[in-house]
Amino acid sequence: MVRSAVRVLVQGKPVDSYPALPPEAGRGSPRRITEVGEEVLRRSCREVTEFGTPELSALIDDMFLTMYIADGAGLAANQVDVDLRLFVYDCPDDHGVRHIGHIINPVLDQPDPAHRLLIEETEGCLSVPGARMDVPRTDRTVVRGVDKDGNPLVIEGTGYFARCLQHEADHLSGHLYIDRLSKRDRKDALRQMADRHEEVLARRVEKAKALGHQLQP
Repeated sequence: MVRSAVRVLVQGKPVDSYPALPPEAGRGSPRRITEVGEEVLRRSCREVTEFGTPELSALIDDMFLTMYIADGAGLAANQVDVDLRLFVYDCPDDHGVRHIGHIINPVLDQPDPAHRLLIEETEGCLSVPGARMDVPRTDRTVVRGVDKDGNPLVIEGTGYFARCLQHEADHLSGHLYIDRLSKRDRKDALRQMADRHEEVLARRVEKAKALGHQLQP
């Protein structure tokens, strides 16, 4: 397998270097992450219609920081109780390339069935804290949308990054990854969440403290 020479892509474009904690997170404030059972996670999010606003930039900054505090690879707006079609990500692919960015009003462009390869791998969700289950996803995907200023974006993902893009796009349609599980596996995921919930939230409190922020346990 040939490994890519590009190590970091920001908004789909290569950069020479990038900090471990993106500048958006440094500007943001932490928000509470919604959890399975909350209504906002179960409805399709609204299209963003106003771009270039301070409010939109602040939401993206807050989402980046919230994602880092929770040790996530992606975070959708309805996971911070905002029903807008927007998600952020900081996720590696299977070649070790780091992908960082945000995308607004995303549309998922999946391979046609004849060229679609499903890979079943372990997946988790910040809104189902502590649970991890195997979920089938296509090994590659393309997401089309715009950035916070309304500029068009086309983001292509393979491997684990493709999984992340599909997972976050599902959120914006009101779906959680546990919806793709059998009834038995879904119950198992919820049992895992119940068992590990307190531990996961305590880790988030400690991570926020290390970054100079306070979270309610």
